[in-house]
Amino acid sequence: MTIPNRHAFRIHPRMRRGLCTEVPLPTRLVSNEEFPPQPQTAAQRAVEERILAEAGRLAPRLGLSRRDFLRSSSGMATSLLAMNTVFGRFFDVLEVEAADPAAFRERTGESVFIFDVQVHYVGAGYDPHNEEANRKGAVTKQGLLGLRKRAQQMNPKLADDRGALADLSWQNFVKEVFLDSETAIGLISTPPGPYPQEAVVPPKEMTHIRDEINRLTQSRRMLAHGLVTPQLGQADLDFMDLQAETLKVDAWKAYTGAPPKGFEHGWFVDDEQIAYPMLEKARALGVRRLCIHKGLPLGPVADYNHPRDLIKAAKDFPDLDFLVYHSGLLRASDTNQSAEVPWTTEFCQMKQKEPGLTNIYMELGSTFGQLVTTNPTACAHLLGQIIDAFGADHVLWGTDSIWYGTPQWQIDAFRRFEIPEALVEQHHYAPLTRAVKEQIFGLNAARVFSVDVNATRHELPKDYLSRIKMAYLEDGPSPSHRWYGWVTK
Repeated sequence: MTIPNRHAFRIHPRMRRGLCTEVPLPTRLVSNEEFPPQPQTAAQRAVEERILAEAGRLAPRLGLSRRDFLRSSSGMATSLLAMNTVFGRFFDVLEVEAADPAAFRERTGESVFIFDVQVHYVGAGYDPHNEEANRKGAVTKQGLLGLRKRAQQMNPKLADDRGALADLSWQNFVKEVFLDSETAIGLISTPPGPYPQEAVVPPKEMTHIRDEINRLTQSRRMLAHGLVTPQLGQADLDFMDLQAETLKVDAWKAYTGAPPKGFEHGWFVDDEQIAYPMLEKARALGVRRLCIHKGLPLGPVADYNHPRDLIKAAKDFPDLDFLVYHSGLLRASDTNQSAEVPWTTEFCQMKQKEPGLTNIYMELGSTFGQLVTTNPTACAHLLGQIIDAFGADHVLWGTDSIWYGTPQWQIDAFRRFEIPEALVEQHHYAPLTRAVKEQIFGLNAARVFSVDVNATRHELPKDYLSRIKMAYLEDGPSPSHRWYGWVTK
């Protein structure tokens, strides 16, 4: 039996979907449903054991259970310290922060603007074997937080509203992305399907989720992808018309390695016969952002997922922005301790030969989350190389959540992540300063998607979602520590 996203891999008896743990960050490789997960490594097991042992030692001192301790900032500090112990010092965290939540908050500093350009709607009970139930949202009927009830209390005009928010179990998505993390704005995406209208979350539903959340919050909290499938020819161009004019999509999502049903292989973005009519249509429609899945090969032919074809396309269409999802990383499991990051290093070298090319952006969804928990050395090399080749102003924050649970653990990990001095000196990487991280966290995406950061920062604290979050935090946050993608048993 295959999962409904172009059959990226076959379900194995030793694999399962979703995992609830006590620890705040994944200690095994989680799949975003586009590649098979690998078993837990010895290093990851050592991290998990150390986190649990330290939590068991420190929690009683704070009068907390181990589970409640691990849900606090002390739990995250303990997790990062465990990572440093096992992998070497990659995170700027001190022992005192594990024992004193105030110390963690103080050293974290002021909040930053976070624009996540790759989030996924996954119902709390999403079942890859039951597409019909997922499509109808037949899970979490009552909702996890009574989000709709809170919104109605804060805005009486919604009292008689019978919209689809509760019915489609979006409460879980909102909780994980917005209430349990610092994410301010998200761009919703989807794995592909046999046809774009049959994706796991089709464009019509992505834009509906966007519109409902924005309507309820009365602010621009969500953006949404449309889908392009240029191998379908005129049918794809016609569907682009509908998505741009009726659904008002904010960007296009493309899967070059996931052909539609009936086609045996993928396509290249620089194919003038197949792809260029789609790019010209994007230009004509005024939706000039193309988010392209590169890396994490889908299907039997990996080569179509290599990002090399973006160089020519970006040169031929300088008025379009090409967002390289996953930064072109082949697979986290293929990295080692060398400076060679499969596919990404090669693509960076190609870009350095084209210094005038300024319309390619590298996105971190899945890539950072996988590498930082499995191979921090490769993570440091990847970040150093893409910043050097494309510029700190051309790297975009994405998490691929909620496949990986709440984005907050990735936010905390990136905020504290450092490229070791030895690598900086040897490879001349730029240090990851707070200013660089602020660009990556949200300022770059705000520029690409024409979001006024100053106005948004002023607007969001007044919207209904912020008020709901305040009530949620007052009641006591309860992060799920659940990963929604596939893991090995």
